[in-house]
Amino acid sequence: MISRRLVVVLLSFLFVLPVGSQTPKSSPSAREKVIFDTDIGDDIDDAFALGLLLRSPQVELLGVTSAWGDTALRARLLQRFVAAGGRGEIPVAVGRTTAPATDAPFTQAAWARRQPVASQPLPDAVSWMLDQIRRAPGEITLISVAPLTNVGDLLDRDPALAHKLKRVVIMGGSVRRGYGDLGYRPDHGPDPEYNIRSDIAAARKLFASGIPLTVLPLDSTQLKLDENKRAALFSSDTPLTDAITTLYEQWTLSTSNPTPTLYDILAVEQVLDPQTCPVQSMRLIVDDRGLTQETPGAANVMVCLEPDSDRVFHLLLRRLIEGEINRS
Repeated sequence: MISRRLVVVLLSFLFVLPVGSQTPKSSPSAREKVIFDTDIGDDIDDAFALGLLLRSPQVELLGVTSAWGDTALRARLLQRFVAAGGRGEIPVAVGRTTAPATDAPFTQAAWARRQPVASQPLPDAVSWMLDQIRRAPGEITLISVAPLTNVGDLLDRDPALAHKLKRVVIMGGSVRRGYGDLGYRPDHGPDPEYNIRSDIAAARKLFASGIPLTVLPLDSTQLKLDENKRAALFSSDTPLTDAITTLYEQWTLSTSNPTPTLYDILAVEQVLDPQTCPVQSMRLIVDDRGLTQETPGAANVMVCLEPDSDRVFHLLLRRLIEGEINRS
C-alpha cells in the first residue's frame, strides 16, 4: 500500500520542475491542429495519451478516429472518454473494421459498452480526415498510435490530399531495441512491433509516401508507470483521472499486470514538447516480417531513440493532475 504521506511527497516533487523544463504556453492562434488515430481499448496507454491531449491547451484537437479490430466499439469508448474529459463535443469517427488480433484482447470492452450506441451513424474515419485536411491544408498533424490501417486507407483514397498533412507522428517500429530491452540486460535487438506488423502494407505505404514522418519506436517508448506515479495520478479525483483509473483497473484485471507501459504517450509528447525525445534523421524500410530496418540512403523519417524519461513523466502527470481542459 502507498501511504498518504508518500503520495504528498511525490506530488510535491512532480510540481517542482527544473528551470526551463516546462513547455511555454502557446497563444490560441498558435495551437497545432491535431487528429488522434487510436486503437484504444486493448492496451491502456492509448487512454493516457488521449487524456494528455485533452489536457494540453497548446493543441487544437480536431477529432479522434478509431482504428483496428472492433472499431465501432472503440468509437463508443472514445465518445465516453472524451465526455469524461469535459470534451464531449469532439468529433469521433470510425475506421474500417478488421479481423481482431488474437494477441491484443479488448480489455476495456465493459466500459465501452456502457456508452449508448449513437442515434446517428458516426462518420467514416477516412472521409472525415480528408474533409479536415481539405479545410486546413498543410496545418494538420496526424498522430497515429494504432496499426496504420486508417493511414493506409487515407493514402489509397486520395494520395494528393493526404500529402497535404503537415506531418504524421506514430508510435511504431523497433530500430535497435525490441520488447523488454530496457537497458538492464544486453539488448536482444529489434522485434516486429505490434502497430507495424499488424498492417505491414499500410506501414509500407506511409514510410514510402514522402509525407513528413516522425517515428517513436520501441527503443524510446517502453516507459513504465510505476506504483508511486500511479498513486499520485489515481488519487487526484477528477472525472478524467477517474475514467483512466477505471480503464486501468479493467486492463490490469484482464492482463494480471499492475504496471502499464505507456508507449503511446511519447507520440503525443513529441508534438507537445519535442525535447521529451529529441529526433534524428534516418532511413527506415518495413520488411516482410514488420521490422523497421535501418538502411543506407536518403532519410525518410525522423526517429527518437532516447527519451528524457523524467521530462516525459513530469509533463504527463502535471497535465493529467492539474492541467486545464483543452477547449478548441
